[in-house]
Amino acid sequence: MSLQDDLAAVKRSLDDLVRTVGQLERSIAAERGAPLPPTTSRPDLVTIPDTPYDSGLWTDTDDEGLGARDRHAP
Repeated sequence: MSLQDDLAAVKRSLDDLVRTVGQLERSIAAERGAPLPPTTSRPDLVTIPDTPYDSGLWTDTDDEGLGARDRHAP
């Protein structure tokens, strides 16, 4: 199994656990006659576009680990 397969399996197991705990909470609340706990939802995903960033964002920046563009390494 690759690392991606392992991570996918862990994610599925975690999703199953969250779903099962939610069902258990609802079952216990129903037996006690208590109001149902609020359901939690996942936060909205943010899509990051594949288009290149504006090169103006990188003006006057240093290349991390390489130093400044206008200077030479010793």
